[in-house]
Amino acid sequence: MKMPASDIPALFDRTTLAARRARAQDEALFLHRAAVDEVQDRLSMVKREFTAPAVVTPFPQVWGEILPGARIVADDEVLALQPGVHDLVVHAVALHWANDPVGQLIQCRRALKSDGLLLAVCLGGETLHELRAVLGQAEAEVTGGLSPRIAPMGEIRDLGALLQRAGLALPVADNVALTAEYRDLIHLMRDLRAMAETNVLSSRLKHPTRRAVFDRASALYAQNYATSDGKLRATFDLICLTGWSPDESQPKPLRSGSAQARLAEALGTNETKLSD
Repeated sequence: MKMPASDIPALFDRTTLAARRARAQDEALFLHRAAVDEVQDRLSMVKREFTAPAVVTPFPQVWGEILPGARIVADDEVLALQPGVHDLVVHAVALHWANDPVGQLIQCRRALKSDGLLLAVCLGGETLHELRAVLGQAEAEVTGGLSPRIAPMGEIRDLGALLQRAGLALPVADNVALTAEYRDLIHLMRDLRAMAETNVLSSRLKHPTRRAVFDRASALYAQNYATSDGKLRATFDLICLTGWSPDESQPKPLRSGSAQARLAEALGTNETKLSD
């Protein structure tokens, strides 16, 4: 029996997320500033002047001055975007916290004018893989079980497919791996708290974790992911998604079988049949 959509529990506790974002420290938002650089770099390669941009972001203090005249919109479940108004929408490091990421992209696509550009940056599947591994092993050893601690994040192939599901044309997905170094596990956890990227899974434990779990995780982290000078490495996987609102002027794939020349001739080789 299929559960009604209204009865399906949300993956993320957005109320808790909003409260933690309200306490975020500006100097800790280095992921957003790295994303700003990526967005500016990609826009510099697009030979077009955007006159009606919008930015979807939880941190307007970082993104507010990036695109002159841009409409700044909170990453709520329902985005405050009007249909067909913008020639550029940037979804800024928030998609990985969306309970309905496809819905977010669809709303962005609807807000675009014909042949408008969507550029979304979010955290991908390799983010904090070191922390995920050591916490999982430590909890299994100490308590004999596992609890939800780090949000599942999409792999680049899956996130790229979301662009097509949202009805965007010419989809492209690529990633940038960033590595930060920390004195110890406590330093890493404090930094994640300061940037509002800690656990807000709806199914997370609602009681404090035993100290022994963190002690064991700290030892495993130092054993497996320490640099030569004893710092702990932490990976952040920035996924960059680009897609265009469909327009008749855009290039389209040729119909299958419509080629006017054989590939073998272009490569200067002989064409042979495959064996049955």
